[in-house]
Amino acid sequence: MANIKSAAKRARQAEKRRRHNVALRSRMRTAIKKVVKAVAAGDAEAAGQRYREAVPLIDSMVNKGLVHRNKAARHKSRLNRAVRGLQA
Repeated sequence: MANIKSAAKRARQAEKRRRHNVALRSRMRTAIKKVVKAVAAGDAEAAGQRYREAVPLIDSMVNKGLVHRNKAARHKSRLNRAVRGLQA
C-alpha cells in the first residue's frame, strides 16, 4: 500500500477505473457473442438485429479508449461478413 496520501488516492482511482473498464469491456464482448450465437443458430433476422445493437457499443468503446480503433473495425467487419453470409 502507498505511504503517501496522493499515491493512495491514485491507487483508489485506478482500481475504480479498472473495475469500470472491465464492466464496459465485458458488455462489448457480450454484444459480440450475441451476434456470433445468432449467426451460429442461422437466424438472419436476429443476427442482423444483434449486429445493429453491437456496432454502436463497439464504437463507444473506441471513443472511451478501451479498444483500439483497428480492433473495433476488425470485429465489426467480421461480424458484418458473418451476418451478410446468412442473408445470401
